[in-house]
Amino acid sequence: MSAIAFDVLLVTALIWSAVRALSVRNLFRAVILFIVFGLLMALAWVRLGAVDIALAEAAIGAGLSGALLFDTVGHIRARKKGRSP
Repeated sequence: MSAIAFDVLLVTALIWSAVRALSVRNLFRAVILFIVFGLLMALAWVRLGAVDIALAEAAIGAGLSGALLFDTVGHIRARKKGRSP
């Protein structure tokens, strides 16, 4: 019974983080929510028994993509302030 409750909680958290990441106005918060979504998705892959896909999701989806998005947010903020990065 607790496994089903955990799966329902995981799906709810996935949907919530995806909707919030797409609807939030602050870019920094959107990137944070994107990383949270990637980590929750990796956890979902582990629950499904696909550990190799979970590792790739955590490394590429949350780690590398999150770092690139943070860099992009920094460039956007610098450009808005009139400075060249």
